[in-house]
Amino acid sequence: MILAGDIGGTKTVLALVDKNKEGGLVCEHEQTFSSLAYPEFTDILQEFLPPETSISAACFGVAGPVVRQRCQTTNLPWLLDGEELKSSLGTGQVKLLNDLEAMALGMLHLSDGDWLELNPNAQAQTGNIAVIAAGTGLGEAILYWDGNRHHPMATEGGHCDFAPQTEQQDALLEYLRNKYPGHVSYERLISGMGSGNIYDFLCEHDFATACLAVPEVNDHEAGIDRNAVISRLGVSGEDALCAEAVRLFVELYGAEAGNLVLKALAMGGVFIGGGIAPKILPLMQDGRFIEAFKAKGRFAGLLDKVSVKMSLNPRTPLLGAMNYFA
Repeated sequence: MILAGDIGGTKTVLALVDKNKEGGLVCEHEQTFSSLAYPEFTDILQEFLPPETSISAACFGVAGPVVRQRCQTTNLPWLLDGEELKSSLGTGQVKLLNDLEAMALGMLHLSDGDWLELNPNAQAQTGNIAVIAAGTGLGEAILYWDGNRHHPMATEGGHCDFAPQTEQQDALLEYLRNKYPGHVSYERLISGMGSGNIYDFLCEHDFATACLAVPEVNDHEAGIDRNAVISRLGVSGEDALCAEAVRLFVELYGAEAGNLVLKALAMGGVFIGGGIAPKILPLMQDGRFIEAFKAKGRFAGLLDKVSVKMSLNPRTPLLGAMNYFA
């Protein structure tokens, strides 16, 4: 039995997978947990695994940097250690992957129906593929093309410096420097916290009257996420301030996707994952994302034909973990 996991700052998904007679993977059991509700990852394992379960291999995609098979999660207080997991699970085959590394691997196993092309000028090309995903944080990875197949490569590119491109973005950076002294990364803008940061910036600069429906802070006990409220009202157009916050979010998302393509020379395209993009789908499709993606001066022509596909399958990182030992 293969144990697979997608370990994120908001939720953790675990699955037990077996192989059928044809060698295909069959999911025997899958369960989702609230990550913040558990002091340690091992507490989730104990709750999930049936008694006397025999694990032949385990692979986990983890939201954080994996160094020598150890990971201190970025948005959780958990420390995962591959050697300790081998001992507790009773198997010598345990692999920790960065969550975007797992997502990138899972994307290689998606079907055509799982994709939505965002670039109307896209042309099929062979080469490296960039992977970017806004969720609780901002994840970035590369699928390196060796001439025969793709290999997932983890990065922590979401924590690179935010580079403004317009006067409005200049003011946004100045605002965020006061909130995050010393370093303003793209993750502060293109992630779950991003909509709230952009909304607060627009409020301070009197773009429009603050929306009464947007709470000042998240209320976890009541299940209220102010960033989700901003996104919902922005996509629907019910509130001008929220609409501008989501518009700017999409503009920044597209710009950073273009940055990643240039850094990886990802002529094979861009794969967009994460939970946020599907929730703001109308704005991802209306041309603003692609316009910002291509706005790279002398390299605009290079990016014009690059495929930009959005994954519609929320289980992509889990699929990557499932298939690592398959």
